[in-house]
Amino acid sequence: MKKTILVVALSIAGFIAVWRFEPTAMGTTTTTPPAAAAPSTSVGSTGTTVTVPGSTQSSEFGTVQVQVTFSGSQITDVQLLQQPDSGRGVSALPQLREETLQAQSAKIDTVSGATQTSESYIQSLQAALDTKGS
Repeated sequence: MKKTILVVALSIAGFIAVWRFEPTAMGTTTTTPPAAAAPSTSVGSTGTTVTVPGSTQSSEFGTVQVQVTFSGSQITDVQLLQQPDSGRGVSALPQLREETLQAQSAKIDTVSGATQTSESYIQSLQAALDTKGS
């Protein structure tokens, strides 16, 4: 009889633990508050620099938003305003940035194993390029 009570009590405790379990969403790191959609322009000693934020793109692995800096029509820098905290996409982001600087466009390949993060990056990048072009 004591074993039955013990088994029932442990079963109830296990059921309650499963019932209260809430999966956490994949985190997102925001390095700066999302910028306004309007580009910012500055004139320095090297010429006119335009900084354009991309759109915010969410996937199940986190949110990606880029900010692209142009010097004339050339992409000189890509910064991440928002990025996932964990997962394979985190390690893919520097590679995507380098490919962007080499390609000077959003026509870059996705990183194997980080397809959703890559696609979010490319969509945010394309939105920034479209904003700059308009």
